[in-house]
Amino acid sequence: MDHAQAPVIEAIQRYRERGHLGFIPPGHKQGRGVDPRLAEVVGRDVFASDIILMNGLDDRRMSQGVLAKAEELMADAVDAEEAYFSTCGSSLSVKSAMLAVAGPGDELLVSRNAHKSVLAGLIISGVRPVWVHPRWDGRFHLAHPPGPEDVRDAFAAHPGAKGMLLITPTDYGGCAAIRETARVCHDHDVPLIVDEAWGAHFPFHPDLPSWAMDADADMCVTSVHKMGCGLEQGSVFHLRGDRIDPQALASRADLLGTTSPSALIFAGLDGWRRQMVQHGEELLGRALELAASVRAELAAIPGSASWSGRTWSGRGWPTTTIRSRSCWTSRSWTGPATTRANGCASTTGSTWDCPTTGGWPRRSRSPTTRRPRGGCSPRSATWPTAPARSVPPNRSTCPSPANWSWSRRCCRATRSSVPPRTCRRRRRSGACARR
Repeated sequence: MDHAQAPVIEAIQRYRERGHLGFIPPGHKQGRGVDPRLAEVVGRDVFASDIILMNGLDDRRMSQGVLAKAEELMADAVDAEEAYFSTCGSSLSVKSAMLAVAGPGDELLVSRNAHKSVLAGLIISGVRPVWVHPRWDGRFHLAHPPGPEDVRDAFAAHPGAKGMLLITPTDYGGCAAIRETARVCHDHDVPLIVDEAWGAHFPFHPDLPSWAMDADADMCVTSVHKMGCGLEQGSVFHLRGDRIDPQALASRADLLGTTSPSALIFAGLDGWRRQMVQHGEELLGRALELAASVRAELAAIPGSASWSGRTWSGRGWPTTTIRSRSCWTSRSWTGPATTRANGCASTTGSTWDCPTTGGWPRRSRSPTTRRPRGGCSPRSATWPTAPARSVPPNRSTCPSPANWSWSRRCCRATRSSVPPRTCRRRRRSGACARR
């Protein structure tokens, strides 16, 4: 295909050259009625290119196929079978994907580090999530996507799940093993949806991580406004294979999307595709060189480290587990109990108040809750002790959010022993107000 074309941009140019003035939205009439003070700040060209799609960029029947041609070019550029533009951000795209795969009461495997839009999609659709927890990195205090073995375990426990929604890359830059995860999903004959909002640029340089469509995912969602040069709210979702019905996907997107899409956002998507096909490898190669030089300079600073290029493999590496029971010291919270046979290890200056097995407080609600301040060094035999907190007189306080999250979960004095029963009573009475 001829990627020098930009159908949306060309349609905007033709409309402006005609000087057409229609009795239809937008009401500013290509900037003629805009407040001059606003135009002075944002520019009149913004309004001149703000054109309605039907009876504007295209006719009422959309017979010129302006948008369809732009989406076809996008699909070809990234080696997808179908591409769909969204002017409502990836928030709409991911909801459309979920609704195309599962319905009310159906189960869907979902990475627990999901975006707000995923939670909103679950609420709207009535789909029941089966949470697949990310791997917590106790050294760097961030979460990596779940591994294929975690997805396999989730399917074993929930064989009726309709598919998997995987979030990769994370906003920290960690990427999942998409191909291996897709293989697990396809072994159960269900689709893999990848929320690749931060990876729209991946298809355009060989040194970047695997692009979801090249790694056998059935569908992926990208935010061009994040790592591309599109305008805010510019998103594209891509489809390959026959596990997701393209008509069902398009109808869900039409159901949720706006009837007044922005030509400016469409133009941003169209122009970015053309730029990446023609110059993407050169531009991204220069960006990778700059990133490498910054990484080298950071590595030269004592005490700093860069984890680019590191591989986290194995279940729960570099920490042993996320969903384990928790231990609390008489000084401060130090971290979740590992799966060692003896439970929590003692450290100098600390006394463990919870039993090594069957103790309280109960397990964390999510991999990001109750994370240790000092963390557990990977493959270390001991746990670091977090710094002590001062306690106001005549008052038992909950640990601070820096040490505990969900402090209603268990309220204890930081320097005195409070039995679990008292703790539970305080929670019920509201004495453990979240700080």
